Amino acid sequence: MNTQDSTFYLSTKDYFKTGEVFDLVHDSRYDFLITTPQPPKESLASYYDTEDYISHSNTQKGVVAFLYTLVQKWSLKNKKNLVCNLSKQKGRLLDVGAGTGSFCEIIKHAGWETIGVEPNNKARKIAAQRQLLLLENIEDVQGQKFDVITLWHVLEHLPDLEKTIVKIENLLSPQGVLIIAVPNYKSFDAKYYKQFWAAYDAPRHLWHFSQKSMTHLFSKNITLLKTKPMIFDSFYVSLLSEKYKTGNSFSLKAFFIGLWSNISAIRSKEYSSLIYCFKKA
Repeated sequence: MNTQDSTFYLSTKDYFKTGEVFDLVHDSRYDFLITTPQPPKESLASYYDTEDYISHSNTQKGVVAFLYTLVQKWSLKNKKNLVCNLSKQKGRLLDVGAGTGSFCEIIKHAGWETIGVEPNNKARKIAAQRQLLLLENIEDVQGQKFDVITLWHVLEHLPDLEKTIVKIENLLSPQGVLIIAVPNYKSFDAKYYKQFWAAYDAPRHLWHFSQKSMTHLFSKNITLLKTKPMIFDSFYVSLLSEKYKTGNSFSLKAFFIGLWSNISAIRSKEYSSLIYCFKKA
C-alpha cells in the first residue's frame, strides 16, 4: 500500500507478546489504519508463536480464553447459518485463515465441499488430527473457483493486501458470495480504550478497517449486500483491553464498556466487529 496519503493516528504496542511499539497511520484514501512499521513477511510467524494464541491452539488458559471458546461454539453455528442463507445451494467453500479448522468442520458436516487455507503449521497439525486437510497458501488453490469464500477475522492479518484481494476475487465464482469479518476501529470500545484497544493487536493486525474502507477495497464486480454486527466481540475485546490497560484479568467495567459499545452502535452502526457480505457479479 502506498502511504503517501497517511497521517499519524496513535501509537500502540504488542501487549500480547513482545512489547514492541508500533504506530498506526491513517490512510485517507481508504479510511483505514496501517500498522507501521510492518514486520517482514518472513518474521510475521514469530509473532503468533505462543500457546496463548487461541485460534492456533486447542488449549484454554484463563477466563478470557474460556469465554472465547464458549462464544466460539455459538458463533460457529451462526456463521454456518449465514452461509446457508446467502448461498441457497450447497457448493464449494474456501475458508481463508482457517485456524485449527473449526469452521471448515462444521460447514463440511452441513454438506459443503470445503477447503481451508492456514499458514500456521501448528494449527494445520491440530486440524489434521481432526481429519481436516488445510493448505498452507492461497496460491495452492489458484485456478479453482468457489461459491463462497470466508475470511473470519483474517483480512487484517494479510500482507500484500491489494494482491491478496485480487487473488480472492479471482477465486470467487460468478454470483459467488464473499464473507469477511473484521474489527472496526471506529467503534465505541476502540475510541474508549485507544492505544490499549486489544483489536489493534499490532503487529499481527497489519490493517484496521472502517465501514468506508471495506466498500473501497474491492473491484466494481464485488457488491456489498449487507453488514451484520458481531455483538460478543465488544465484550471479549473490552476484557482484553482492560487487562492491557490495568493488568486485571477480569473486570466488570470491561463488561459495561462492551455493553455500551453495542448500545451506542444501535444508532451509529459502528459495532466493535462487523461481518461484510458481498456478492460477485
